[in-house]
Amino acid sequence: MRRRTLLALPSLLLPAAARAQARPAVDTLLVLAMDASGSITPDEFALQRDGMAEAITAPAVLSTIAAKPNGAIAVAVVEWGAPGGAMTVVNWHRIDGAASANIAAEAMRNAPRSLQSWNAIGDGITHATRLIAEAPFTSEDRVIDVAGDAPDMRSETPAAVARDAAVAAGITVNGLAILSGYGRDEAFQARLREEVLGGPGAFLMTADSRMDFARALRAKLVREIAGMGGRQFA
Repeated sequence: MRRRTLLALPSLLLPAAARAQARPAVDTLLVLAMDASGSITPDEFALQRDGMAEAITAPAVLSTIAAKPNGAIAVAVVEWGAPGGAMTVVNWHRIDGAASANIAAEAMRNAPRSLQSWNAIGDGITHATRLIAEAPFTSEDRVIDVAGDAPDMRSETPAAVARDAAVAAGITVNGLAILSGYGRDEAFQARLREEVLGGPGAFLMTADSRMDFARALRAKLVREIAGMGGRQFA
């Protein structure tokens, strides 16, 4: 019986090996984890979606992608807000140039808005961590990009706990603070640094408003994809 079990092991391992080979390498696995809570008006939400689309198609972002060894990244979009209710609204897109970036941008603009409430950042990080683990691509550079204008409020998994789990899985969690509403409060930014940021080179950037969102996200993507993190920035 033992001999038959040992002889069967190679065939049992084949599916896992095949799955590994079927996951092409990219330079960065990036989840944009966006605030979709009920406090965001339709106009503000549209600015946020358009900002993502504009940033991912920006020449500076595309040239940064092209300069990496694989010349490609993979991006997905998660919306968070309701406790335990984070959702993937745009699944993984491989971006290796203008054409694929435009396809991803259209998906970002056109995806239905998920139903969210409050500000459960921790549950958004937990969802994004799982999404990266299940990605159809592989990369040593894994990033969750959390954008919002208010602190964690009612997560089933507190933000710091979710962040620590992400970091343990080899993921860097960065933040983008939108300076409107709670975002104008320096205490909010301090909470993001304490509860959300984690991993090698983790950093926080700010957008003056949602009108400024595209500019801030574009700069953030260049920094993340280039792999500079916080190591070369004071």
